[in-house]
Amino acid sequence: MSYFTQQTFTFLADLAQNNERTWFEAHQQDYENFVRTPALDFISDMSDEMHAISRHYLAQPKKIGGSLMRIYRDTRFSKDKTPYKTNIGIQFRHETAKDVHAPGYYLHIATDGCFVGAGVWHPDANVLFKIRCAIAEKSAAWLAARDAEKFRTSFMLAGDALINAPRGFAKDHPLLDDLKRKDFIGIAPLTPAAIKAKNLPMQVAEHFQNATPLMRFLCQAVEVQF
Repeated sequence: MSYFTQQTFTFLADLAQNNERTWFEAHQQDYENFVRTPALDFISDMSDEMHAISRHYLAQPKKIGGSLMRIYRDTRFSKDKTPYKTNIGIQFRHETAKDVHAPGYYLHIATDGCFVGAGVWHPDANVLFKIRCAIAEKSAAWLAARDAEKFRTSFMLAGDALINAPRGFAKDHPLLDDLKRKDFIGIAPLTPAAIKAKNLPMQVAEHFQNATPLMRFLCQAVEVQF
């Protein structure tokens, strides 16, 4: 049996059209049936897959505080006050990680696009500096990770970047484009058909496995075990 179905995508599309608390409360059971329950089942079945990739990354099938990201949006600093996210976000975090900004693995499911992600998204200043230093000081290792055939088979590097050279790094550094990155993430698109397939854990795990060169470099850069 598949984890996610067309009903999952239909619920997300309907939520986007009716992003308000009264509608969500009236369709709470649909959320449970088509989003949260299959997501938790998927996470549970990813446990062995994650252990095979790295024993330091966790698959936690918990309703709150686990691998399934909360559906409620943080609207405190946003002009957009709609209360709910219209995607499913699943993150497999490092055992030492406290938030989504540490090196991690990610699955994104939405009506406007699905993808697998791996790396570091919006790291804090200290972590970002460590990664940039590692790239500058261990350029050969970074290039080996960034350009590894295994990684390139699945992923393209994505994310935000500075316009100018970061403070403290040479403006003529041969890896300046990488040093200007503010995110160090690889993105691998998935089709809705792949998301609805019975072998979704196997597909996702294969992409995660292909991200090993990048993830190993990033973990070493921020001084956590891979």
